[in-house]
Amino acid sequence: MSRTKKTALLCALVLLTAFTFCLPEPLFVHPTSFVIESVEGELLSASTARDGQWRFPKNDSVPEKFKQCIIAFEDKRFYRHPGVDILAVARAIRQNFSKGRVVSGGSTLSMQVIRLSQGNKRTLINKLFEAIKALRLELRYNKEEIISLYAANAPFGSNVVGLDAAAWRYFGRPASSLSWGEAATLAVLPNSPSLVHPGKNRDRLRVKRDRLISILEHEKVIDADEAMLASIEPLPGKPFPLPQSAPHLMSLVKSDFKKNKLSSTLVRSSIQSQLQNQVSDILWSHRQRLAANEVSNCAALVLDVESGQALAYVGNIYQPENTEAESYVDVIQAPRSPGSTLKPLLYAAMLNEGMLLPNSLIPDIPTQISGYQPNNYDLGYDGAVPASKALARSLNVPAVRMLQQYRYERFHDFLKSTGVSTLIKPPDFYGLSLILGGCETTMWELSGIYASMARTLKHYRKNRGKYAKSDWRPPTYLANKANDRELEKNGKLDASAIYYTFEAMNEVMRPGEELLWKQFSSSRKIAWKTGTSFGFRDAWAIGVTPQYLVAVWAGNTDGEGRPGLTGIDAAAPILFDIFRSLPPGSTQWFEMPSPEMKLLEVCKQSGFKASTMCTSTEKMHLPVRSSNAAVCNFHKLVHLERSGRFQVSSECESPSEMIHKSWFVLPPAMEYYYKSKDYSYQSLPPFREDCAGNIGGNVMELIYPRHNARIYVPVELDGKRGQVIFNAAHQKSDTKVFWHLDDEFVGSTRDIHQIALNPSAGKHQITLVDQQGNRLQQAFVILDKEKN
Repeated sequence: MSRTKKTALLCALVLLTAFTFCLPEPLFVHPTSFVIESVEGELLSASTARDGQWRFPKNDSVPEKFKQCIIAFEDKRFYRHPGVDILAVARAIRQNFSKGRVVSGGSTLSMQVIRLSQGNKRTLINKLFEAIKALRLELRYNKEEIISLYAANAPFGSNVVGLDAAAWRYFGRPASSLSWGEAATLAVLPNSPSLVHPGKNRDRLRVKRDRLISILEHEKVIDADEAMLASIEPLPGKPFPLPQSAPHLMSLVKSDFKKNKLSSTLVRSSIQSQLQNQVSDILWSHRQRLAANEVSNCAALVLDVESGQALAYVGNIYQPENTEAESYVDVIQAPRSPGSTLKPLLYAAMLNEGMLLPNSLIPDIPTQISGYQPNNYDLGYDGAVPASKALARSLNVPAVRMLQQYRYERFHDFLKSTGVSTLIKPPDFYGLSLILGGCETTMWELSGIYASMARTLKHYRKNRGKYAKSDWRPPTYLANKANDRELEKNGKLDASAIYYTFEAMNEVMRPGEELLWKQFSSSRKIAWKTGTSFGFRDAWAIGVTPQYLVAVWAGNTDGEGRPGLTGIDAAAPILFDIFRSLPPGSTQWFEMPSPEMKLLEVCKQSGFKASTMCTSTEKMHLPVRSSNAAVCNFHKLVHLERSGRFQVSSECESPSEMIHKSWFVLPPAMEYYYKSKDYSYQSLPPFREDCAGNIGGNVMELIYPRHNARIYVPVELDGKRGQVIFNAAHQKSDTKVFWHLDDEFVGSTRDIHQIALNPSAGKHQITLVDQQGNRLQQAFVILDKEKN
């Protein structure tokens, strides 16, 4: 082969290579706007791109009306040329030559796509390169893809780029809804966006639009009537503001995109546009009520239980004009104190481990554990309360005692395993306050946990007694997100534990309705819980049905507490308003997972597994691990004389003359409060006088202070240290009790065993002795204000 041929071949190879790789990939690298669409495809929210342009991500589907308009106006032979229209180029040369100036360009849509992607100036040499690259473009993309690239990147005046952004900015609706007149208006704008702009040069814009409409009529794309109607349509005026129905979800989308959790700035969300607006309206309707208590912020989240998808996401009452309200804060993602909303999780965890039965009696008495003293909201005590009722009434003291039994370190690990990511401190940092909201979590994660519990219970029979790992997952705002169905023998929580937890939550009294709501067949069952954080800073309500989960928060994002800001008063009314706005769907409640349960005999009075001493029992389907639960120890065999009025013993009465009876007996401190709440409770009969010396046993209990308590006594107005009220309970209420402080007699009590003392700072010992010689001794510490 001659050198000339080799050179020619090499040149051809170089040119072919240059032609092959002359287009960059991707073709357009401009930043795009963040766009959130509803599950129906409606625009919820949008923001400008990083460069300040309204530039929506490319939409592969270009509306037919705009497609017809842009082809008729810019490139009549678009579907017939290979990227360069020789006839159009020849026409342009002839017209420009005859006029002596540039009046026609001859560029095809493919050539314009190249120019838009590279920002070239309109020079002859650039047009030549555009023509070459347009030929290459046609080899890489089909015609529909090319026209969608043009529609997405064409300039439409001001800071508006792309058809979708232009349709919303100039006409306030999506491009798919444009009329012929509107589509024609937008089709003529990219030709000279700097000169022809809505609001300016209106006559020139109208002339160009009407000329295009005439072309469409002439080519029989539209008929005469459509052309006439299109020509009388008004021109766009001031640009429309884009919808901002989900501004806080927009913040989350931006954050997730920055963390590479999203691959596109266009998000087709799971949000239902109508429900989103309804929930926003409900929050606004409660705004005035909350504002009366100087509460500025409120948030709500609605999830579909089956999919875990967010159906409504209102991160705050959005009022950007009021800067002091800080309505830009997305409370759904903000760590806040959960108040009592973690109590059902502890209840479920203990049921799951067999450490508790649904109605086991839990002590509800003054409690002090390592210096920590919880109190119930009403500052009262029931003595003893069934665990399910303690949960339904959100009693703090039983919850703390349950956590003490379960161990807060274990509960800390359990919460982290279910998806709580905000527990960044070690368990000892939170201690027993963990169950009363002494930690932080987010509405997003908390809602995901409750929805996962509901999903697990729903799928129990479908999974034939097994558990899907994917049922425990965080919520998502993305539409059509699939999950695997890998099954395993055990889940994080057994379905039976979840079932009884939801049953207890369903017994909570609804605000303003007492229990009357149960009388209406149309009322749906809802498992729900409220929460109030320390200092009245956070008010929560969260509810779940087999179909939906709703979570509500009310408060001030700056952390300011307000008197009376409670979950039951501030958040619960909003929760039920939202539930009433949801489609009724199926009224079927969660099905009891009977195959997973075991039939056990339970003591009706104590709620524990029945012992041989229990006189009234019932059989219940309970979690399998309930077999390991404690047996009732509140029933004791007592020996009575024939009349049944007095207790006796073998030292003072012949066994043949005795009545042996099982008796429900609570410890003294529990009995002290319990019998004032439950009038059916019968205290033990007293011992007969000749048997009084045989009473024995644990008959006294110091209610306050508890053993090793650390007590701070404030100084009164007169400068002296105040008094400490010591409180005790005795099974025989009319017994006389003698009190000793540090072995020094300080007084005696009968019936009501209370005494006021003024111990000095330091360690002390209190001793109680009753008439029968029974003795009780405990230590306590009075804190020194200056040292402690």
